[in-house]
Amino acid sequence: MTLAIELSDQQAKALAAAAEHLHVSEAELAAAVVRDFVSEPASDFAAASQLVLAKNKELYRRLA
Repeated sequence: MTLAIELSDQQAKALAAAAEHLHVSEAELAAAVVRDFVSEPASDFAAASQLVLAKNKELYRRLA
């Protein structure tokens, strides 16, 4: 999939600097960031699931 995005001048400069620092192209860095973002569970989901697991720990122990 090809994706075009618009960045402000400041964002474009930051992307270019980070890519240069990592010795990768700007496109490679942007693609890696998107892949990481969509592959990681959302932090709010992780927090909510941990809360539910902790809250129901005794129930789950009894059901096991």
